[in-house]
Amino acid sequence: MKKIVYTAFSGAALTMSLLLNSCVSNADSPGLEYAPDMYRTPGIETYVDYGEVRGRINSSLKGRLSAMTPPRNTIPYYGTDSSEVKLMLPYFRKPNVAFRETHGLYGWDYTSTDEYALAVGDKNPLLLNVSNAETVITKGKELFTAMCQHCHGEKGDGNGPMVLSGAYAGVPNYVGLAATEGQMFYSIYYGKGMMGAHGSILNKKEIWTIIHYIRRLQDANYGKFDATGVALAAPVSDTTNAN
Repeated sequence: MKKIVYTAFSGAALTMSLLLNSCVSNADSPGLEYAPDMYRTPGIETYVDYGEVRGRINSSLKGRLSAMTPPRNTIPYYGTDSSEVKLMLPYFRKPNVAFRETHGLYGWDYTSTDEYALAVGDKNPLLLNVSNAETVITKGKELFTAMCQHCHGEKGDGNGPMVLSGAYAGVPNYVGLAATEGQMFYSIYYGKGMMGAHGSILNKKEIWTIIHYIRRLQDANYGKFDATGVALAAPVSDTTNAN
């Protein structure tokens, strides 16, 4: 009986000690943490300055990037849909060597060939049909609004807020634009003139989706079909390539 009483007393004393030690005057302190690794991951996290962790300073790690660049030519996993995987393979056209300085494309594989001119015949591999057209166009509008509208304008007329403010000039009007969809892709991916390269912030599918929306801005019937499933506007997409 005495042993049980002592054990109970010891347990109560330990519990009280833990409770008292968990209470601190600093309102921002979590107090005594039990098994902190359960909710504070010990694993490396992206964009964290590991030179300062929990008030401890490690000058050798201060300001050092924890995010590592994937190996050159690494291809992310895009699932098992062969058409999707083919669509997302690296863009086969290269930037002109001048783009290294003009558009900040350092460390890329360059060419001295005018691949913008060669892209004239490249076709959009993201095909539209009765089932997916409006979904693709809607997504294209969403991406265009977020990434393009500030310069190109809501209607694609080249009168976006950045242009109207005087910050940029020479943004083209999509209506009557001579560039083909392949050249649009090249321009968005690598940049053109004052427009910067967007290949690092938009994947290939997103760029092709935007191009579908640009086609809708050029022709209100683009991506629309009649009751028999025939396109109202002349098709501009085929499976010539999936660049």
